[in-house]
Amino acid sequence: MRANTHATAAATFVQDAERTGWHDKALWFVRQRRDSAAQAVPEWEALRELAFAIKRHAVGNLAHYLERFERRATENGVSVHWARDASEHNAIVLDILRGRGARRLVKSKSMLTEECRLNPFLERSGIEVVETDLGERIVQLAGEGPSHIVLPAIHRKKEDVAALFHRVLGTREDPDPAYLTEAARHHLRGRMASADAAITGVNFAVAETGAMVVCTNEGNADLGAHLAPLHIACMGLDKVIPRTEHLGVFLRLLARSGTGQPVTAYSSHFLRPRPGAELHVVIVDNGRTTQLARIDFRESLHCIRCGACLNTCPVYRRSGGHSYGVTVAGPIGAILAPGFDLARHASLPFASTLCGSCADVCPVKIDIPRQLYRWRQIAVAEGHVSWRKRWSMRLLGATLARVSRYERAGRLVRRLLRHAPGLLSRSGLTPWSLSRELPVAPQESFREWYRRERGTS
Repeated sequence: MRANTHATAAATFVQDAERTGWHDKALWFVRQRRDSAAQAVPEWEALRELAFAIKRHAVGNLAHYLERFERRATENGVSVHWARDASEHNAIVLDILRGRGARRLVKSKSMLTEECRLNPFLERSGIEVVETDLGERIVQLAGEGPSHIVLPAIHRKKEDVAALFHRVLGTREDPDPAYLTEAARHHLRGRMASADAAITGVNFAVAETGAMVVCTNEGNADLGAHLAPLHIACMGLDKVIPRTEHLGVFLRLLARSGTGQPVTAYSSHFLRPRPGAELHVVIVDNGRTTQLARIDFRESLHCIRCGACLNTCPVYRRSGGHSYGVTVAGPIGAILAPGFDLARHASLPFASTLCGSCADVCPVKIDIPRQLYRWRQIAVAEGHVSWRKRWSMRLLGATLARVSRYERAGRLVRRLLRHAPGLLSRSGLTPWSLSRELPVAPQESFREWYRRERGTS
């Protein structure tokens, strides 16, 4: 296993206890908003079941719906491009931009383009790229990637943003959110007005009509796409849904799950280019059909990128998104990333308590814990786990296999905890206990007490 694991990266994050605390509380606040929004919809669970069924059908008939989407989009005057991987996606986007002489580009939030590392690729080719989502612009100015699917700069406090804007944009070092937002608005508006091209992501692509739906809360995607003469929409091939009537299901689930809102402030439908402008869509595979072929992990393609699993995950909340080392962090990222490179990301399936909270909040009912457990099995079988973990798991398995061994081990551990309570922590065998105070060990186990009280063997 490589040294640069989630655990080692998370150790750096948790060294700042204050940051760990407010990061945890901020995300839990969003989780609570999600719960309130879900409880206000009597048919919430029925919507989740329906969303799961729609996604399962769409993923199971992906080729059919993608071809239908391409036909309808082409009929609407949209230029459709196909990319096998990130390299092809980036090359196609650059070719479109160069063909129109575009040098200034504005982007709304797109996790796919982050996944493909589009920004640095275009910048190396002489294209100015400006992120227009506020959170994305913050991390871009800071030279970072997003740490969250929906809240890219959740790892930064308003004081951090004030210092960043003061240094880069020349604003007052004032942490007032209203002032910072206004400063960002003035900073970005002129760039939107003068852009040669705009790039957006795609939340949903409707096969029935060829329409693309982009969901934002800031209106930046609309401004960019309607002011620039060239609009390029970048979408993973898993974004297609069969019919327009299905949109209502997903739009009711998406914002409530992600931020606790009834609906995103802007749910924009792009059907055809406006007069005098061009509209392109780049449909990207980049490992998705490989994931589709894995029966155990096919459900991961149902994800609508709401971020609910990140907001509820106790590991993500306390370790930060950058500790995962991938574009999509948290529980969903921990089942997607190993499919790209298991040797590199073998630690991610273990970055979970398997508490099941992620599955409870997922709007499309992805069984994330089951897939995390399955990746763990594969990682062990293929030798991507350290000898210490393999040895300890074998020892634990042998101990649990027989009641007598389990009881003897229990007596030994109770003695150790009574006479040397810090021994396990100092040994490094149980890092879990480094940040927790272990309870006083009892004199006997429940089974021993029960036998003594009942007089049974």
